Formats: sequence, structure tokens, C-alpha cells
Amino acid sequence: MEMTRRPLPIGAIGTGLAIAGVITYTLVPDKLWLVTLLEGLALVSLIWAFAIHFERLKTFTSQRSTRMGANSALMVALFLGILAIVNFLAARHSIRWDFSENQNYTLAPETYRVLRNLTRDISITVFTREKDPGYQAYKERFDSYRQASSKLTVQFIDPERQPKVAQNYGITRTDIAIFESGPQSVRITSPAEVEITGALVRVSKDTKKRVVFLEGHGERSLDDTDRGGLTLTKEVLQKQGYDIGTLTLLQESAVPEKTDVLIIAGPRRALTKEEKERIQAYVVKGGHVLVMVDPDTQSNMDDLLKTWGLELGPGVLVDLQDRLAQGDLTALLVRTFTDHEITHELTAAVLFPLARHLTFQEESGKEWDYVPLARTSPRSWAETDMKGRVVSYTEKEDVQGPLALAAALTPKQAPEEGKPRPAVVVVGNSAFASNGFINFVGNSDFFQRTVGWLSEERDLISLTPKDPAVRPFTPNPLQERILLYVQVILLPAMTILCGLLVWRKRRRL
Repeated sequence: MEMTRRPLPIGAIGTGLAIAGVITYTLVPDKLWLVTLLEGLALVSLIWAFAIHFERLKTFTSQRSTRMGANSALMVALFLGILAIVNFLAARHSIRWDFSENQNYTLAPETYRVLRNLTRDISITVFTREKDPGYQAYKERFDSYRQASSKLTVQFIDPERQPKVAQNYGITRTDIAIFESGPQSVRITSPAEVEITGALVRVSKDTKKRVVFLEGHGERSLDDTDRGGLTLTKEVLQKQGYDIGTLTLLQESAVPEKTDVLIIAGPRRALTKEEKERIQAYVVKGGHVLVMVDPDTQSNMDDLLKTWGLELGPGVLVDLQDRLAQGDLTALLVRTFTDHEITHELTAAVLFPLARHLTFQEESGKEWDYVPLARTSPRSWAETDMKGRVVSYTEKEDVQGPLALAAALTPKQAPEEGKPRPAVVVVGNSAFASNGFINFVGNSDFFQRTVGWLSEERDLISLTPKDPAVRPFTPNPLQERILLYVQVILLPAMTILCGLLVWRKRRRL
């Protein structure tokens, strides 16, 4: 008698593969690729078996005698097996979808580039509690980062439950994340993408970029905590991983070689000829300078700026369109930017209080590439007479807009191989970067991008913070009255009326 081999049921194969995957994960949890392969094959097999035997199972289970029998149990078991495998795979290879309006949980391309280029492991310790506002935000954000890079390890520490750990790190508040890699350590206080990515860039480098502020001419001070000072500005730069210092050129024969960016923040008194020569020598050698000059100052920067083809225009900028609502005409809220690395994807307006404009002279600046970074609107002008209360455009005396109030310059000729390329940024206002205005989103973004471009921190230049799509409704007095009438009178009255109608109808029945 000839015996025929019956093929092993596909369902049994799937069940065996599923069990094998569980056993493998129990014995060697590190080999997730093997576990994933086994469970994936099991899932395919079980779905195949279900599809093949669906009609048969449907027929059997529809019969009265078997409706509550083994076939029903088999079908339930098959479903449960598929669901268990899907859940197992999803837990270890999760896929996230971001349906928020501004894609707040989707990492920027610049962040992905930074994560791909990480060469060493980075440890991140987040000090927060589950009840703290930042806990969930940190968790969601770091889940996205860990999915994109295996170089990151993240642990959450509750300072109340582990006070010794918090004490060792000097933690005095919650919602703080500390990044550590080698000798570098950076801490942030916000789960914003720009903060996290900036911290990753900083701790992954062995050295810090040095930013130096010029002193000795009445410039805005790093130690001044008033609105006109730069203490908050200093903190912003330090959070970005810059090494901050000061420089008195009258006491130095040259700008130090290790200076990556030299900032001249609103000098009130004139620079000497020797100082300007030293600044120019620094630029010629490949230096990077940010000059911020306010109206009505005696800084005597004209001859230095002229070497780069720039001139400071007379008067104070006035704008009827791009300004603060109900504010001073000289408080410019600039929204017009030229496409440049600094201004690329810059969406927030920048507030420049009391600014002056710049002009570029082709003849004296023929060796430089000139880009006007920010401009006023067509309804603007440079007012030369600010003594009267009424400000109006005078054709013969004032300068009609639009006018540039910030510009970037680079040499047309590329530097020799191995030598840095000089770069200069001039802004006709310094208050925008002071304590009183640096917390404006546009101001902080523009200032950080400028310093990032000058310091050649390309990874952070185009990373723009994402504003949450929150639009609170603030009613005016008329809207408040309407809401009051609707909520207090109309809706209750309609409810009572509907109740009376229902009661009357039921009474007639």
C-alpha cells in the first residue's frame, strides 16, 4: 500500500516560528534581527493559513454543532496569535506619524544630518518628574532622536527619588537635560529641537568656538543686566556652546588668533586709528566680524566700513508698514529678507528699535560680495529731522525706502587652500541683540544665525525653532458680550424650550 506524505500545515509552521522567536528573544535578547525575522515569518505564515482556510473555518463555525467548539477556538487563537506578533514587532520597531499642524514632532533635515554624522556615543540625563510639564515633551522628543541614531542613550531621573544623583550634577530645578560625551558637558532647559540638536553638535566636538566682544568705547556690556545690557545674549551664546570673552584692543597689539568671531556691539565713542587697523588686519587674515552701529553715535566707523564698500546712511529709519502696531514709527518690525544662509527659512519678524540704513558702494567694495540681509518696506524712509513730534517724509532731505539695515559681505576671490575665508556682517542697530529684545523669537533667531554663519557652525545656521500651532482667542468687548448672551441666556433658554415641547408632546399621548 502506497503511503502519501501530507505536507506540514502552514498554520503549524507559523505557530512553530512564533514560539521559536519568543524562545530566541528569551535566550539572546540582543539578537533582535533574528527575533524579528522569525516573528515576521510567523506572521506571514499565520496570515497565509488564515487566508487559505478562511472559507472552511467560516463553514464549520457557522454550523450549530461546531459554533462553540474547537473550530471557533482555533479561529480565536489564530486571531490572537496574529495580534500578539504584530504587537511584538510594533513595540520593537515602532513607526510614528506626526499629524500636528506645524510638524512639531518631525525632526528637521538639519537634525537628521547631525545625527548621521555623530562619531561618538552621547549620554543624555533628563532630570524631571512624571508630573512636571516637560516630562512628556522630553520623552516624545527623545523618542524621535533615538529612532534616528543608535549613538544616543537617554535616562530619566526623578530628583525626588534619586536626590544624590541630582546633587552630584548640581541640579536645583527640574526639566533639565544634561548631554555628556568625553570631556564635554552641556545642559539645556527646554525640549525644543533647536536646543537638543545644538547640544548634540556642541558635545560632539572637542573644542568650542570663541566669540569675543570688543570693549573700551561704551559698547553694550556682557555684565550689564539692564535692558540695554548683554547678559541674556551671553547666556544665549553659551547655551549654543560658544566660549565667550572680551577684548580691549588698546591693550592688545592684534586680535587674538583663536578668535572665531569678533563682535562690536554698539560703540558710543570713537575707535582709534590703530584699533581699526588691527580689526582690518584680523579680517584680511580670514577673521569674522559682526559690527552693530546705532544712530547718533560717535563711533567713527566710517573709514573701516568703507574698506568693505559700506557706508552708514544719515538719519533714523521710519516705516509706516513694518513696525510695531500702535508703536513708535522707528520701532521697525522687519519682515523682508534676502535669501542667504543667515536668513534662509527665517520666518519670524525681527524687531529693530531705532535703526539706521546701510549703502554699498560698488567702487570701493568691488572685491566684496554684498548681500542686504534685511530691508524696510516701500513705505519707509530715513528721517533726518527727528526733533519735531510729527514725522513726515521730505523729498529733498530724507531718503526714500526700501532701505537695507543689515548686510553680509564675503570676498569675491576664494582664499588660498587651507586658509579661512573672511566674513563681515554689519547691522544698523545693536539694541535688537540686547537683554530687552533678545527674547523675541525673530531677534534671537537672527542673531544666533548670524553668529553661527560667522563662526562657520553650518549645522546650526538653518535650524529654525518651530512655534507650536497655538492660537489663543482673546475676545474684544463686543465679542465678550455676545459670548455672555449666548452662554448665559440663549443656550439655557433653548434647553428649557426643548424640554417644555417634549413634556407637552408626551402629555398629549
